[in-house]
Amino acid sequence: MNIAQFKVEDWMNEYEKYSIYDLANTTVQNLSFNELFALCDTDKFDFINNLCKQKQGYGHIKGAQELREGISKFYNTIPPENIITTIGAAGANHLVFYSLIEPSDSVVSVIPTYQQLYSIPASFGAKVKLLKLRRENNFLPDINELKSLVTDNTKLICINNPNNPTGAVIPSDMLERIAEIADEKGVYVLSDEVYRGLNQRDIEIPSMADIYDRGISVCSMSKVFSLAGLRLGWIASKNKEIIEKCFHHREYNMISCSITDETIAALAVKNADKIVNRNKKIITECLYILDDWVKNEFHFSYIQPSAGTTALIDYDYDIPSKELCCRLAKEKGVFLTPGFCFEEENCFRIGYCKNPQVLQQGLKKISGFIKENI
Repeated sequence: MNIAQFKVEDWMNEYEKYSIYDLANTTVQNLSFNELFALCDTDKFDFINNLCKQKQGYGHIKGAQELREGISKFYNTIPPENIITTIGAAGANHLVFYSLIEPSDSVVSVIPTYQQLYSIPASFGAKVKLLKLRRENNFLPDINELKSLVTDNTKLICINNPNNPTGAVIPSDMLERIAEIADEKGVYVLSDEVYRGLNQRDIEIPSMADIYDRGISVCSMSKVFSLAGLRLGWIASKNKEIIEKCFHHREYNMISCSITDETIAALAVKNADKIVNRNKKIITECLYILDDWVKNEFHFSYIQPSAGTTALIDYDYDIPSKELCCRLAKEKGVFLTPGFCFEEENCFRIGYCKNPQVLQQGLKKISGFIKENI
């Protein structure tokens, strides 16, 4: 089976070694276990002692009950039995495609987005139609264009809400319209929601899994919970048939997730409010820094993100995004993600929520590079 090169991950692997100012990764200041235990008011030694007593067999096959009960609280209509855990959101997305898509199917995916959402179904032989998210629409899907792309042969619509790399949030009424278009043809809607909850503004971000009977929500511990090292994600849907199909295929490549990962994740999920509040403070402070920089840099512009940890920064210099980001990495130690990784040009993605001081220093290095070279 052939699959396209994963541009973002290939870039990360090649250029992370130059990183002094990490503005490419997309998590919010990763938590250590010490920080997690302190934030959750949990005695570290009791927790670790209890964890060490557990026999290290296979984990709970569909996911630890305590964890799934905690996850279900992020939704309005999804019971614990309609949630299955996976190895990260990456594993969740792959499992959905593996379970639902046949070579004769058609899939509609937004772009720019995480490349999994269009490259994996294409690798399975599906015909992938791309729904371009445009700046003039604030990177929101054009509903009329979406409707024209959905045909009798369409099996799945893929969205990413909040969006990576733009930080755009599809509002509730637009999600309802997407569900209506899907329902007319009996189409599934996969919503990658790994940034859901990290709101920059006082807005509610409903889940497609709550809105639509054939809606599928994918999420993980990586972004909202700052625990990417756990490698734990999940699939949620009110549609039992979807969950059963995913579980059937999951048995062939996973069996179960790690007992250790799920135990720690259950603690984090139980204390979600504390972690999310911590992360919202960080992203609010960092967005203020980024916004001030963009306003004072004549040749840079962006559409301010509404949620998440990323933004797409446009520039008006005549230099390809790959060349610009390569030089910034090698010459200044500034680690960014070029727009070409998202099929965009004259722009780069910035992951701006790692550390306010690093963000300020990295932005200053970008400004200095531009003055010196362009």
